[in-house]
Parts: sequence; C-alpha cells; structure tokens
Amino acid sequence: MDVIIQKIHQLTPSIRAFELVSANGTPLPTFEAGAHIDVHLKNGLTRQYSLSNSCSERHRYVIGVLHDANSRGGSRCIHTEYHEGDLLQIGEPRNLFKIHPETKQAILFAGGIGITPILSMAYRLKSARIPFELHYFVRSHDMIAFYGNLTEHFGSNIHFHIQDQPGTGCDMSQALHQNTPDKHLYVCGPTGFMEFVTNSAIQAGWQTEQLHQEHFVAQLADTSNNEAFTIEVKGTDRQIKVLAHQTATQALIEHGFDVPISCEQGICGTCITRVIEGTPEHRDVFMTDEEHALNNQFTPCCSRAKSKKLVIEL
Repeated sequence: MDVIIQKIHQLTPSIRAFELVSANGTPLPTFEAGAHIDVHLKNGLTRQYSLSNSCSERHRYVIGVLHDANSRGGSRCIHTEYHEGDLLQIGEPRNLFKIHPETKQAILFAGGIGITPILSMAYRLKSARIPFELHYFVRSHDMIAFYGNLTEHFGSNIHFHIQDQPGTGCDMSQALHQNTPDKHLYVCGPTGFMEFVTNSAIQAGWQTEQLHQEHFVAQLADTSNNEAFTIEVKGTDRQIKVLAHQTATQALIEHGFDVPISCEQGICGTCITRVIEGTPEHRDVFMTDEEHALNNQFTPCCSRAKSKKLVIEL
C-alpha cells in the first residue's frame, strides 16, 4: 500500500524516525505490538522495519531506521533518498515478535536500535496495565533513540544503561532474579547483546518458553564447508545445481524460477519453501527448533541441504 512520509525526526546522529500516513487518508491496518512492515525501496530492495508507536494508533505508523555503516543498501537508501512528503510503498504489518498471551509481568531489554519494537511493547503493556520494566543499553547518551517518548510515558519503568557513564550499568542477576512462570522476557538488539541477555536469563533459571527475541541481523554462517547440492522443483523434473558459493535462491532465480525474497538472511520467513524429499540444513532464525526438526520446509535464501538432493514445491 502507498503511504506518505509525513515527518522525519533525527533521533540520534545515526537513527531517524519516519512517520508514515496513508496516502488516501483512510485509517491504516491495525497491528499488534512487536509487528514490522516490509518497506519497498526505490532501489529495488525490500527491508523490514519494526513499528515503534502504540498499536492503538491507526492514523500513522512510526519506524526507526539506523543508518548502518555496513548497510547492504536498505538503510542507506531510506536515509539519503527519501524526504518528508515522499511516497513510500509498504506491506501490511506482520508480527513475529508478539507479546505472549499469558504474560502477567514482563521485562524488556533493548540494545541500540533494538528499542524500536520494544517501545511499542511498552506502550501496549502500559495500556493493558501489565507490570513491566524496560532496560535500554546504549554506548552514549546521544545514542538514546526515542528519549522523549521513553521519559515522558514510562518514568520509573525505564532504566538507561549507558556504557560511557559510570554507575549506569545493569546488575543482570538483580534484574532477573524475580522470575515466575507468568513473567516473560523480550529482547531486541545486536545478536551478541541478545545472546548475553538470554544466556543470563537461562543461568538465572528462566525457561526457554519465557524468552522471546527479535532478530534484525542474522549471524554470519560459516560457509567454508559449503558443498554443492541439487534441487528438483516438483512438477517440472528440472534439476537445479546449487554451487558451493551460491544460495538456493540465487540458483533458482538464475534458472527462471520466481522466489519471493526480502531479508535474504533467514530472518523474515518470506521465502519459506515446502520440502518434499531430502533433508535441509537449516540456517535461518525464523523457524523454531520444532519446525526445523520436521524438515518439511526451508529458507532457500540461506539454508542448504544435508542430503545430495532436495525436492521442493514452489
């Protein structure tokens, strides 16, 4: 759908908030806290950005975008090629990071740009009168995104942990010690940060079903031992060779097959494809361990095959 960039806010030296409104003036589709939208950019790329505003709002969507120094073209494009008043194409909200329905208490952890879905969750928890605390980790004070929103709406619920300010560190054992089965933890930020938080929680006795996270960037997979394998597309009898340096998606597209792609890292689930025969080597972070164990679907953008051949259905 078409939206207009109504306002752009410079939140930090490297993060901008884009306030999007419907191009035709109608209310935007509803969304749940933790949701994201696909943003279709003028350079042909599609990227996912979390919605940061309250899910009670239908007159606007707010996304926060980090101008990443290692951008693969998405964040650079939206930061440099788009201005207030420009038209933007987006998809309807999707949610892979929902607030668990049995959450009676919550603890939220955000690292850097990871505040974007966490902020929307904080709005929702507050409106539902579910007790929560929010721990926000940044390198310096000027890197705090949505500072005004956080301090105005959440007061004593929020704790800032600023790396270059002594005395603002987080005692993880203290933060995590009051664990009950109806208390859930939500974390978003760089991969290493999320691993630190979830490992700390597990050591403190939290169960995996209480832990929820949102990935922005997948860990780099070790590709040194990649081996070639063959894909057969059901109903075509065509045998597609996937070379060691290729992804399955690249090989399929080169042979004329239409494969929907978006993140190209195994995060969003856009390209999930049914597996009829063979055993995938799962490298995505979208599916659960239980879904991986079924071996009946895989993400061709990053996953490979343990067997010599996969038969898939497109």
